Amino acid sequence: MTDHSFTIAIVGAGAAGLTGAIAAAQTLAQEKIDGSVLLLDGAKHIGAKILVSGGGRCNVTHNVVTPKDFFGNRNIIRNVLAAFPVERTISWFTSLGVELKHEPTGKLFPTTDKARTVLQALIDGARHAGVTICPDHRVNAISRTNTGFLVQHNHGSAYASRVMLATGGQSLPRSGSDGFGFHLAHRLGHQINPTAPALVPLVLDRSMFQATLSGLSHDVELTTLVDKREVDRRTGSLLWTHVGISGPVVLDASRFWTLATKQGTVVEMYGNFVPGQSADELRAWFVAQAAQHPRRSLVRTLSYLIPDRFAESLCRHLSCEPQTAMAQVPRLNRDRLLHALTRFHFPIISDRGWNVAEVTTGGVPLEEINYRTMESKLVPRLYLLGEMLDCDGRIGGFNFQWAWTTGWLAGESAVRSLLKGKAPAHSASLLE
Repeated sequence: MTDHSFTIAIVGAGAAGLTGAIAAAQTLAQEKIDGSVLLLDGAKHIGAKILVSGGGRCNVTHNVVTPKDFFGNRNIIRNVLAAFPVERTISWFTSLGVELKHEPTGKLFPTTDKARTVLQALIDGARHAGVTICPDHRVNAISRTNTGFLVQHNHGSAYASRVMLATGGQSLPRSGSDGFGFHLAHRLGHQINPTAPALVPLVLDRSMFQATLSGLSHDVELTTLVDKREVDRRTGSLLWTHVGISGPVVLDASRFWTLATKQGTVVEMYGNFVPGQSADELRAWFVAQAAQHPRRSLVRTLSYLIPDRFAESLCRHLSCEPQTAMAQVPRLNRDRLLHALTRFHFPIISDRGWNVAEVTTGGVPLEEINYRTMESKLVPRLYLLGEMLDCDGRIGGFNFQWAWTTGWLAGESAVRSLLKGKAPAHSASLLE
């Protein structure tokens, strides 16, 4: 298949790409433009990231989405999100035949609890709208022409008046998002802000006791310092794993650790395992407990604050005998425990890497994009969307909301731009 012409070519058939394709095709029909939409993806089976998201259930969005849920230029993020808010996302998925349900956490999932429901609806929606979907068509180069772009892939090439880059970032590279899209954008003239894994579990030094706690989760206030300056503080559930720590609070904070480490700056993470309590407040409680229950064991007393398994492991890690009666706990041990409970230093040695990370931090600067249309300010007729942009959200459906929003905005805007330029219509069918 060579030298076929399309109105719009989209590179990447993930959440943003599929949304952009549907939006473009439907807008072409609404505006009665004789045009065509081509969707290319390097994977043999598209949508792998959608299928593994949310534990296989696909956390489509969150019931409340604000710029504060994202990292990046929040003024730009605010304007982008306003173009396709949560309410439109819900109604759009309903139009695709996907009913969503609210969970107590604020997350929205398909009522089937199956990510396949979401992916199939997007694929069916794209095909019904007339999108030509081509899996196993990896794009290796994009060059500008007088009337648009020449898109070269492993089966040939295609011309397009408009191109949308939706290749994802670098997270879960086995799904196809290996970062090559950044190279394509860079070759076309864009800067790429330093990238790092985000929403990624962290690995602790083996001298720690994490292996004994694998599977245990409890709340912690997590504070991150970069060059001794606090850059993040958040409270949430921490999950101990056989190699380190994970859970929502760790995943959300991980971007600060990965970015600082990549930049060669000193980064530290501390945990308060009794959120909202200071060391002084805890000391008063500890003294009161020793007076009221002098024979009660140290570990049993601590279990009123933290899970039993964690209390036991923490005592042994600090060389404090767990079964010591409260009245017999030396002041030195008490002070060490209080410090560990309220300002525990996590000896992080690495993150779990791109193969485990859920999203990418960094990418094409938002300042290089027209936030009203997602069109490049540097390369006319080029649109960038989704995870390719330097915007990453916290866990809970926010990154999907960014994908739906930027995809729809780009697809609709790309077609609207045809009306202004009165670009010639393109039509051709891709040979299977």
